[in-house]
Formats: sequence, C-alpha cells, structure tokens
Amino acid sequence: MRSELDAARLVDELRAQRPEALDALLATFGADIERVAYLVLHSRMDAEEVVIDTAMTAWDRVGSLRDPSALRAWLLQVAARHSLQRVRRSRSVDPLPPAAPLAADGGDPAALIDRFSLVAAVAELPPRMRAAVALHYFADLTVDDVATALGRSRNTVKTELRLALERLRTAMTPDGADAGRSGAGEP
Repeated sequence: MRSELDAARLVDELRAQRPEALDALLATFGADIERVAYLVLHSRMDAEEVVIDTAMTAWDRVGSLRDPSALRAWLLQVAARHSLQRVRRSRSVDPLPPAAPLAADGGDPAALIDRFSLVAAVAELPPRMRAAVALHYFADLTVDDVATALGRSRNTVKTELRLALERLRTAMTPDGADAGRSGAGEP
C-alpha cells in the first residue's frame, strides 16, 4: 500500500469521502501513527485517541495535501501535532505501562531490557524533543518533514535531535558521564 500509486488512490478515496478509505488508512498507517503518538504521550489510550483524531483530520482536511505520495509523512505530522496538543492540555504524562509497543524482539531478555531502557530514556526528554525523536528515528521522517510537523526550523530540529541523542547516550550508558561527548556531530 505504500507505493505512490496506492497512496494517490487512497487520497482520492478520502477526498471522495468513501468510508472504506478510513479502513484502508487505518490498516496501512494506523500502527505508525499510534507508535509516534505513544512515544510522545506514553499512554496507549491517548495514543489510540490520537489515531482516531488523525483519521478524522485526514477525512476533513485531505484536500490540503498537495502531494499524495507524502500521505504517510503528512499523517505522522498531524499525529505529532495532536499528540503535542494533548501534552499541552494535560501537562502530565502517564508512566510507562508494563509492556511497551516497541517490544517486538522475539523474547530476548537483554534486547527487551534495552528497549524498555530506551523507551524510559525517551520518556525523560521534553515533549517537543520526544516528538522530534519519535518522528525522525522511529517513523523515519526526514529532518525537513519533522521541522514542518513541529512548526520549527530545520536547524532547531537538528539541534534538538543532537541534544536528544546526547541525553539518550548518557542514559543508556552504564557510566553515563562520557557518553554524551563521544558521538557529537550526528544526526
């Protein structure tokens, strides 16, 4: 479904407001939208609501999408905005639940611990930085797409990603003290 032709067809169906288009949208992009929302909100229930909000926004505003091949990026941008609005409204983030959605590692205990540690470290980042990390590293959006999604400049996003990586390296390294200095120059 991720081909440009399929995306164009889905956009056409959304513009025609065919109900089956929402089913196709959710089947194709729902998991990506929920993953980004969860990484920002740390609440499965809120992430599911963001999926619904994003689908309704797509239904109402798909006409503003100029390039149908950018549907996935546009949906993830909408999801990030909905997620950040929820953070601003609530100003409280739920703690991590016992099972994180990123735990698809085949049962390897060390990998599971690493994934939980990473999700916990991401949870400690400020909301906008968390959103930038979720969109860039977990949803594979370009820095330019993340900047557009968050309403920030490209350089601001690059700085946030660099600082986030430094914080995450520090949090993920047993002796944390020198980890932030070793990888300067990324993303």
